[in-house]
Amino acid sequence: MNATEFWDGLHERRSAGTPKVNTRLAEIAGPLAPGTALDLGCGGGGDALWLAGRGWQVTAVDISGAAVRSLRTRGEPITALRVDLAEDFPGGTFDLVSALYFHTPFDLDRARVLRTAANAVNPGGRLIVVDHGSAAPWSWDQDARFPTPLEVAAGLGLDPADWSIDRADADERQATGPAGETATVVDHILVLRRAGR
Repeated sequence: MNATEFWDGLHERRSAGTPKVNTRLAEIAGPLAPGTALDLGCGGGGDALWLAGRGWQVTAVDISGAAVRSLRTRGEPITALRVDLAEDFPGGTFDLVSALYFHTPFDLDRARVLRTAANAVNPGGRLIVVDHGSAAPWSWDQDARFPTPLEVAAGLGLDPADWSIDRADADERQATGPAGETATVVDHILVLRRAGR
């Protein structure tokens, strides 16, 4: 099974209800003035829909054609594209680039993708990276190592004259698994801001 088949299968099995925004995106982007946004690995589209509902012009990308088709059927003013970020990246520049829970069990040069994402951020814009900081009981990778936000930032090698760290911390939240089970998990939260404006 390749990455596209894996993620298509996951999204085809998910319920057709309205997807919810990730708590971390809402708390970080809620105070920001709307602009242009790129949602990397948009999945069910909860973040893209939330941003669009607040006036953002949203481009949402995912490797899963099933996820992209589902988002397109919602009739919202969102540009939804099927993009394999291991091979390609959407064009344009953005005031906000969001990479939430951007993990995969398949080979992906994640640091390269995030550096490319940083290059797509407009002056004064932000790159938000929220990672798992612990394994939920239902996670597909119980043996994962969870780099800290500062380790992720260092791995990107961004010019400190051009980038500042707005936030780099760990925080707990209650998560709900695919069968409705709940657990306390840790998020690693990194918000980088590009100089300018």
